[in-house]
Amino acid sequence: MAGISPPDLQKALSGVEYPADSEQLRQAAEHNHAPKEVTDRISHLGKRTFENPAEVSKAVFRNE
Repeated sequence: MAGISPPDLQKALSGVEYPADSEQLRQAAEHNHAPKEVTDRISHLGKRTFENPAEVSKAVFRNE
């Protein structure tokens, strides 16, 4: 899944209050009209809770 940049992810998750679980992140991304590629990537994070945006970025971009 190429094409997602850190700024894309930040924009998609604008307004999220941490800690947040992956479902909250996905809902926020949809609310912020993120591209499907971003919401798909978030959906593949599994059920876990993130303490801050850096943790989300690390999980999203670790396999690129």
